[in-house]
Amino acid sequence: MAKTFDSLTPELQTFIAAQQMFFVATAPLSETGHVNLSPKGLDCFRILSPQRVAYLDLTGSGNETSAHLHENGRMTLMFCAFQGNPLILRLYGQGLTVLPGDRHWPNLQPEFPSHPGIRQIIVMDIERVQTSCGFGVPLYEHQGQRDRLLTWAEKKGETGMEQYRQQKNQVSIDGLATPLAIRSQLPVS
Repeated sequence: MAKTFDSLTPELQTFIAAQQMFFVATAPLSETGHVNLSPKGLDCFRILSPQRVAYLDLTGSGNETSAHLHENGRMTLMFCAFQGNPLILRLYGQGLTVLPGDRHWPNLQPEFPSHPGIRQIIVMDIERVQTSCGFGVPLYEHQGQRDRLLTWAEKKGETGMEQYRQQKNQVSIDGLATPLAIRSQLPVS
């Protein structure tokens, strides 16, 4: 029942727009490195073209995705239908991190909400689109987005967020440097 596409069809774009969350998966090249899988919400995903997507990445406790993308670029995004007809949609491709101040930032940032705690934008060039049945995905009713990450970032303020990113977002759990570390030219241990 799996179907593959080279890009996002209008129907798949409509499906993505209706989803309240998605999942991001990346991995280091090391066979002993940790695979990262993160859920995302808060209206932070945008379709830039049928072959390019992006999401606004808010400051969190780690920065695995960015470190993995810097090392190898591989990324998978997954959307699941938790309501209505069952469907799983996976986007496979090459991703990159765009930081505030990068040359692409002024064109990308206006596409997204102005949430507190913005860390970076992750852009993905799609190489393969695949759908599958989703028959095993349970039905859930969306109650709303959590605002705790936003209120936490707002309370810390920009100076506090910058300090937090310096402490927590420089390297992956496997010791890979993130673009934030490279930009700040801090030694990675």
